[in-house]
Amino acid sequence: MIPSSVPHILVADDQDDVLEAMRLLFKGEGIKVMTANSPAGVIKILEDHDFDTVLIDLNYARDTTSGTEGLDLLTRIQQIDDTLPVIVMTAWSSIELAVEAMRRGARDFVQKPWDNERLVATVRTQIELGRALRQSQRLQAENEILREGAIQMIADSESMQPVTEMINRVAPSPANVMITGENGSGKGVVARALHELSDRKGKPMITVNMGGLSETVFESELFGHVKGAFTDAKSDRVGRFELADGGTLFLDEIGNLSSNQQTRLLRVLETGEFEPVGSSRTRRADVRIVSATNADLNQQVSEGRFRQDLLFRLNTIEIKLPPLRDRRTDIPRLAGHFLAEQQQRQRTNVTGISPAALEAMQSHSWPGNVRELSHVIERGILMARDTMIQPRDLGLAPATDGVSGWESMTMDEIEKLILRKALERHTGNANQAAKALGLSRSAFYRRLEKHGL
Repeated sequence: MIPSSVPHILVADDQDDVLEAMRLLFKGEGIKVMTANSPAGVIKILEDHDFDTVLIDLNYARDTTSGTEGLDLLTRIQQIDDTLPVIVMTAWSSIELAVEAMRRGARDFVQKPWDNERLVATVRTQIELGRALRQSQRLQAENEILREGAIQMIADSESMQPVTEMINRVAPSPANVMITGENGSGKGVVARALHELSDRKGKPMITVNMGGLSETVFESELFGHVKGAFTDAKSDRVGRFELADGGTLFLDEIGNLSSNQQTRLLRVLETGEFEPVGSSRTRRADVRIVSATNADLNQQVSEGRFRQDLLFRLNTIEIKLPPLRDRRTDIPRLAGHFLAEQQQRQRTNVTGISPAALEAMQSHSWPGNVRELSHVIERGILMARDTMIQPRDLGLAPATDGVSGWESMTMDEIEKLILRKALERHTGNANQAAKALGLSRSAFYRRLEKHGL
C-alpha cells in the first residue's frame, strides 16, 4: 500500500506516449502514478485502489473530438467517490466543453499540449484540496459520534478497588476488554477510562449501541457504505470501524446481537478486514475492542444464543463492575459530581445537599444504579425550595430501619446487604460478624465468597 504521505494519482489517456510522459514527469516530483488507457480501465482500477486525484483525457476514440467519453467517465468517477478530485485534459478544448466538465464535477481543466510547471502545480493543488476535504468529512463524522470531555472516575469504595486496579493494569495493553455489570452502573465510564489511559488516547474512541442496530443497518453502521449501495445511500458513509482506526471501538450492549450479526462481527475481529456495503474493496482498521453487557454471556453460550468463539475474542480481559448498592461510600462524591454538572447546565441557586438527603441516598437500594443517582440529583435541583437539596426533593421511597426498597430486592441481594452491614458494624472482623449473624465461621466465609465480598 502506498504510504499516505506519498501522493498517488491515476492518469488516463489512450496514447501510450502521453502516459509515459506523465509517469516520468510526476516521478521526478515524488508523486506515484498508475495509468489506464480506457474508461473501463479507470473504473476497474478505482474499484481496487485509493488515489489523491485523477487526471483523465476527454477523448479515447481516434475518430471523435466531442469529449463525450471523458464526460461520461467523469460522471461515473463522481458516482464512485464524490470527494475524489478529477482534472480533465484534451487537445480539443473549447469553452463549452470546459464548462460542461466543470458542471459535472471536474476540479480543473488542462489543455494539451500542457505546460509541465502548470500541470504539476494544478495536480498538487488538487491533491491538497482533496485531502483537506476528506479530513474535514472524517472529523465531522467523528464529532457526530465522539463524546467530549475528560474522564472522571469516582471509585473510593472498597468494592471498586479491584476495578480501578484492573483498569490501570490492562489499559496500556492492546487486549480486548469485556465490561460486565447492571444497567446504569457506569460501564461507559470504565470504557472511557481504558481509552484515556492507553497508548491510543490521542486517537478516536467510537461508541456503538449494538442493541440499537437492526439487521438492515448493521453492516452500514459498522463498515460504512458507498454511494448508491442502496436506495437511501446518497453519498459515501464512513463506518464505525474505519472511524475508530488507531483508536478504541466501544461496543455497548454486545449481548443483544442476533446470530447473523455475531457471525459478521466475528469475521472482522478475526481478520481485521471489512468491505463497505456496495464495495468490493477490502479495508483494514487497527482498533481495540472494548465491549459491555449486563447479560450473562456464559449462560447465553450454554443456551446456544451467543457464539463461544466470539465471546473468546471479546473477553480477553473481563472487568466486573459492582452495582451502586455495593459501593455506597462513593455516593456522596458521585452526588456532588452530578450536582456540579447540573449547576453548569442550568441556572440554579442550589449549592449543596443536606446531610439528611445524603443519608436518604445512602439507604436507598438504587435499582437503577449510578444513572438513577444522576436523575435523582437533577430532580432534587428542580424541586429544591432553597439552596440545599432536602430528602423530600429527591423523590425516593421512605427508608425502613435504614434500608429502603427491600421489596424490590432479590434474596441474594438482601443476603449480600446483610453480610456487608455486619462487616461494617464489626469493622471488618469476620469472626465477630459471623457470631452476630448466628453463623459458623466456615458458613460465613462461604457466603462471603458466594457474593464476592
